[in-house]
Amino acid sequence: MSLDLAGRHFVKEIDLTPEQWMGLVELTGRLKAARREGREERCLVGKTIALIFEKTSTRTRCAFEVGAYHLGAQLTYLDPLGSQLGHKESVADTARVLGRLYDGIEFRGSRHDDCETLAANAGVPVYNGLTDTWHPTQSLCDVVTMSEHVAKPADAISFAYVGDARYNMGNSLLVAGAMAGMDVRIAAPSSLWPRQEIVEHAQRIAAATGGAVALTESLDDGVHGVDFVHTDVWVSMGEPDDVWAERIALLTPYRVDAEVMRSTGNPDAKFMHCLPAFHNRDTKVGERVFRDFGIEAMEVTDEVFESPASIVFDQSENRLHTIKAVLVATLVGHTV
Repeated sequence: MSLDLAGRHFVKEIDLTPEQWMGLVELTGRLKAARREGREERCLVGKTIALIFEKTSTRTRCAFEVGAYHLGAQLTYLDPLGSQLGHKESVADTARVLGRLYDGIEFRGSRHDDCETLAANAGVPVYNGLTDTWHPTQSLCDVVTMSEHVAKPADAISFAYVGDARYNMGNSLLVAGAMAGMDVRIAAPSSLWPRQEIVEHAQRIAAATGGAVALTESLDDGVHGVDFVHTDVWVSMGEPDDVWAERIALLTPYRVDAEVMRSTGNPDAKFMHCLPAFHNRDTKVGERVFRDFGIEAMEVTDEVFESPASIVFDQSENRLHTIKAVLVATLVGHTV
């Protein structure tokens, strides 16, 4: 089938049809196999991409840079001091400048509206590398990773997202899972659920794809019978330090530990995390939280993170392959 994504933006999951979403999943598999087998085509030679990073990054930046290198494209990296964006030049004006110089623009920042403004004014494909509301390059990677780790079709997969589900990962996994026809559960305090309009949108998608969407405050109900347990950090980039105490008190009952994995009732259940993860004291943040609150791990214990059930580094690698699929589909078009 034709993906019909040439020249299109990739700023949030709901801009695509389920068929296009799953087409990107399939294209990822083909590109990953081509790379592994030494038959990859450098189909983006002559293409140029601007990377705008208002927020720091490891996986997103490296995946775009390595992926572009593999495919033959050239990049310009703009950190928060590397352009006038939002300081001396509006987002719309920056988009109109960069759109005349580059074939595509990646944006990673806080305000999703800024990503939408870039898309509305650039005249070239814009890619969301993360905003506070959506993280589509990550959720595409997660659907690919889940599909690789179970011997069943995507529409037979079930997973739970545990923890703070109000922001990008909760929103994106909810919609991405519905697009794939999966059984999606959110297990979190109700105050940390996605906005109702996003839940309703995911429910409409699931009704069309044969998927299911459920939200619960019960951790046991949320994870029972699932193939995968996802979680994310309890305090997101840009949030003030004074939220730590409240968030730890609220979410400690939702920490993913060995008992949570046993509660799935599935001995083959896998653990996933978009990273970075605070699973020990080996970071400045982890040590500070231990000093201030006396806990050695936050959203996931080291026991689970380092266990055979953890597939977080397979997941991390797939950021590369899915971003390559998005670049190929939007900059040159592709049929799967």
